[in-house]
Amino acid sequence: QVQLVESGGGLVQAGGSLRLSCEASGGTFSSYALAWFRQAPGKQRAWVAAITSSGRYTNYADSVKGRFTISRDNAKNTAYLQMNSLKPEDTALYYCATDRLGSRLSAVLRDFDYWGQGTQVTVSS
Repeated sequence: QVQLVESGGGLVQAGGSLRLSCEASGGTFSSYALAWFRQAPGKQRAWVAAITSSGRYTNYADSVKGRFTISRDNAKNTAYLQMNSLKPEDTALYYCATDRLGSRLSAVLRDFDYWGQGTQVTVSS
């Protein structure tokens, strides 16, 4: 059983930055791929970015490419999402999730086994 806890969300003005963290406990964090998703009110949960277990490979949704950076520190059992040049449309509840297939960069919700509770990001215009 893997427990994931997100943190780092908050209220920021458009153009600002935030860094989200996803701390894992239980399981073998370094063997899992990991992704960030987000869900805005009234919308479906959407994939944002993914990283392989080693951290060598990453992938991003077109809407965040060039602005967001996903990374991980396996020694700290923690993943990060650095978000720059934030826009009001980035406002959402952000979740991290693990994929037991460490080499996969999936964007499909059903591929992910464990989820955190989410951290709220609000970007004001």
